[in-house]
Amino acid sequence: HHASQVLEMGESPSHALRNKKDSSMRVAIDLVKEGEVQACVSAGNTGALMATARFVLRMLPGVDRPAICTTLPGLKGDTFLLDLGANVDSSSEQMFQFAVMGSILARAVENIPNPRVGLLNVGEEEIKGNDRVKQTATLLAESGLNYIGFVEGNDIYTGDADVIVCDGFVGNVALKSSEGVAQMITEFVREEFTRNLYTRFTAMLARPVLKAVRKRIDPRRYNGASLLGLRGTVVKSHGSADSLSFATAIRVAMLEAEKDVPETISRELEAMLLERSVS
Repeated sequence: HHASQVLEMGESPSHALRNKKDSSMRVAIDLVKEGEVQACVSAGNTGALMATARFVLRMLPGVDRPAICTTLPGLKGDTFLLDLGANVDSSSEQMFQFAVMGSILARAVENIPNPRVGLLNVGEEEIKGNDRVKQTATLLAESGLNYIGFVEGNDIYTGDADVIVCDGFVGNVALKSSEGVAQMITEFVREEFTRNLYTRFTAMLARPVLKAVRKRIDPRRYNGASLLGLRGTVVKSHGSADSLSFATAIRVAMLEAEKDVPETISRELEAMLLERSVS
């Protein structure tokens, strides 16, 4: 399938929808809709990808808006964090939907029987947080999810929660802040180990340990953010991804397609909403 148009990184989502109907991104998503392929992986413009996927594939029943979800490394295991920027202002009902989708994804791809779901807040006490967060907490507490309560920013990397939910504004800031801190620490370590002859020798001795640590936190091993809530599997790769990083995103898409995550989300969310309406 040849694509005759190129979608630039700076183009607006609306312009992409109207004028780039034969870009590789649009062609790939069209193929997902037609059933010729089971998933789309793109390293292109995030806004255009979200808008195009939503327009072509449509939302699942019971889902108002899509959410961007990725896994992050933790001390006790990986954590799914969503939303990471698809929506900068989400209602409590939409954040509840994010929690359901994140829980289903964790169970499907990580084989976690009953994922622990935390709600990102400024404190763990029930009185903390804005009204929207408190309303979301009420919905989660009354659901069938394994809701463990509020978690704070420093809990993201402990691994105490399998899924952490927040709106896209908070999630994107948390993710970008984490990336910045990781880059800073890496640079600090490099500077200290190359300061003089003695530190260079120390670095040689510590190389196996440093290599192991770097592998555990290597962002390339966590590339591939899922666009949840669509009637098809779409995964966003980092724009600067190398071959290893992009391969990780492809594996994420393959696993979600094999597990038929969109259908599972649709089925389980419908059952949960029905149960809530009856009760």
